Amino acid sequence: MSHKSILVTGGAGYIGSHVVRQLGEQGEDIIVLDNLSTGFKEAVTSGKLIIGDTGDDALLEKVFAKNDIDTVMHFAAHTVVPESVSDPLKYYRNNTASSRTLLEHAHKAGVKHVVFSSTAAVYGVPETGKASETTPTRPINPYGTSKLMTEWMLRDLSQAGGPSYVALRYFNVAGCEPGGRIGQSTPKATLLVKVACEAAVGRRPQVYVYGTDYPTPDGTGLRDYIHVEDLASAHVDSLTYLRNGGKPATLNCGYGHGYSVREVLEAVARVNGKPLNIVEEARRLGDPPELVAEVAKIHKVLGWQPKYDDLDTIVRTSLAWERKIAAGDKSAYWAA
Repeated sequence: MSHKSILVTGGAGYIGSHVVRQLGEQGEDIIVLDNLSTGFKEAVTSGKLIIGDTGDDALLEKVFAKNDIDTVMHFAAHTVVPESVSDPLKYYRNNTASSRTLLEHAHKAGVKHVVFSSTAAVYGVPETGKASETTPTRPINPYGTSKLMTEWMLRDLSQAGGPSYVALRYFNVAGCEPGGRIGQSTPKATLLVKVACEAAVGRRPQVYVYGTDYPTPDGTGLRDYIHVEDLASAHVDSLTYLRNGGKPATLNCGYGHGYSVREVLEAVARVNGKPLNIVEEARRLGDPPELVAEVAKIHKVLGWQPKYDDLDTIVRTSLAWERKIAAGDKSAYWAA
């Protein structure tokens, strides 16, 4: 069966580019919309790239008018939690208001399916350290709130006759495409695995550990890390689910188990073959001791089967990409 086009917003970014690659390998017709504020045109391996903003009414009018789009995969967002606290309106403008504009145009154009990039930050600090899709949503920063508001818009629009959707709540995304063709080149990254790998190749002088007195086995925070390739496949599975008539669903994306900060840093040092320069600091306000996904629902609803649930594999693929960046390799597009 032939399908119509898929609009991927933020498809030049870290996660979006991995999804675009997988969609391209399946022969999908892809249109990428990205303003390249944090993404890279070199990361777009399939489809047509349109440079622009998801909140641009005139541009969206043209994009939907000129293309037969029936699916939107929406990644475009600001994602740095501390920045969302210091500049909340930036996050509500881009993550919430622009999403509303996108959904308005998508609905008007008759789009049938939306796959939305949400976040575990909607849960805030769960009491037990584990979060299921029924765990109360209590975000503690504007980033989480801005994403939750888009989930609400999707829910309400769908109930009013709009597109069916899957909202995927990501836990800690890490790693890079194992073949080394695309990776994470986000400037000023804050994700632990990338930060540690930057330190391992000499692009950072040290790695900070924030909090060593948590009620966890080794005193450091415990998180659920998911390889970006598995996360990308969850989006492809979501598309198949929606095309088969799937009802709106909100799903956690994680592996269902966690690694501590120390375990992650030990893995980076082990894979790299030399120790990291680690600096211990006090806890950061709002960091939960543990945040791990309950994942029974995504397996049941999508039949999703992850392939890279291994910490060393996550680290190895991330470190390989950082070595390319450190070497000034043009194919790592940070250096382009």
